[in-house]
Amino acid sequence: MPRPSRALLMAALASLATLHGLAGVGATVEETCSAAASRDRRVDYGFCVSELSKHRDSPSADACGLAKVAANVGVNNAGAAVNDLEALLTAAAVQQPPPDARVTAALRLCEKLYYDMELAFAGAYDETNAHNYTAGRQMAADADSLVRRCTGGFAEAGLPPPEPVARRSAYAVQIAIVCTAITNLLISP
Repeated sequence: MPRPSRALLMAALASLATLHGLAGVGATVEETCSAAASRDRRVDYGFCVSELSKHRDSPSADACGLAKVAANVGVNNAGAAVNDLEALLTAAAVQQPPPDARVTAALRLCEKLYYDMELAFAGAYDETNAHNYTAGRQMAADADSLVRRCTGGFAEAGLPPPEPVARRSAYAVQIAIVCTAITNLLISP
């Protein structure tokens, strides 16, 4: 069997060093988001960098830390969405004339799904923190599925989601994709 060329070995070592560096302390938000976007075309690189860079833990985080940052941001967004949904349901309860029953049903469904999404993102954080990356990735993917069910509830009712729900849902989908993609980097560098 012929021996690999020196150039091929050097290229392989450089690739390994780069991938290993993502799991190490030296990974930056930009490097990690770039690697995630190159692996998963659903990742919006600009969103990834912008949103992860806002978090206080990001400057010192490695790829594992950035997956946890994404999960934490997801928890916070889901919690804020629950607050928005509670406010919408409270307003609907006193609205005259009362809103279409389909609106109230879709809001209640979303409220339940966003509670579940908070738990899914929290689970993604915990599993990633425990280095159980496959379970962390699944929890982040579950969060993505939950938000799509929320917006699907409005679509099935033939209604557009209210602005806060549409905004929170678009954000939740993106942060779930980012969390899943970064966790994938940890599973198979």
